[in-house]
Amino acid sequence: MEDASQVAMSLLSDVPPFLLNVAQACLFLLLGFWVARIVRKVIRSRVMASERIDNTLGVFISSIAYYLILVFVFIAVLQLFGFEATSLIAVLGATTLAIGLALQGTLSHVAAGVMLVLFRPYKLTEFVSIGGESGTVEEINLFFTQLVTPQNVEVIVPNGDAWGSTIINYSRKPTRRLDITFGIDYGDDIDKAMGIILDVAKADERCLVEPEPWVRVTTLNDSSVDLQLRIWCNSGDYWELNFSVLKKVKEAFDAGGITIPYPHQVEIQKAAE
Repeated sequence: MEDASQVAMSLLSDVPPFLLNVAQACLFLLLGFWVARIVRKVIRSRVMASERIDNTLGVFISSIAYYLILVFVFIAVLQLFGFEATSLIAVLGATTLAIGLALQGTLSHVAAGVMLVLFRPYKLTEFVSIGGESGTVEEINLFFTQLVTPQNVEVIVPNGDAWGSTIINYSRKPTRRLDITFGIDYGDDIDKAMGIILDVAKADERCLVEPEPWVRVTTLNDSSVDLQLRIWCNSGDYWELNFSVLKKVKEAFDAGGITIPYPHQVEIQKAAE
């Protein structure tokens, strides 16, 4: 064993110091990335399990911890090649300033990410519309917000764009108002049609009693009288209630003799002289 160790030491002594430093640097980098991922994963799992810490804040903090660990790893790697810590800090400061001037847009995304976490216009698992892109919030990190659409498509929105655009949060309020417009023929009984619509809405358990369901004549179109239904429901029931009311009102109109008009084309032929 002693001979083997001596042989190994002699082989290492023949390796140039620079190559040894490169090998150690690669090892540090691999270890650093591994530790950073583990720390990020642990922070996220702890936050998800805690009821006192908001998940959005926890994910954001885990992202910050990940990048901080990588910064310290890079400093340690540079020290292997003879750079002093004080010199590295000075160089890092100057480099940060230069990078900041060159990447103002990227840094604005970081600043916007901090603002999003502080003011929380949206949180994880909420369904939102950001600058025309709609989806469920899956992640908020230092640079971007990740959405998943109902079609299971991933959408990446830079934080700067999110903070600077209109944000519509469909999940924040516990209840929502559902507006549905039905067109009936001018010859139909308006009061009867309004009664059918109200009966269908009130028969659905997802329709809230307060505020009270509401039906009014809203528009006199060229070929139809438009009746608008306004009902309130829990936010999670919005779409299913919408689909159900549309189907059941159509069936009730058919049974009650109420006509839903549709566009007609009239052909006029000029008689030959």
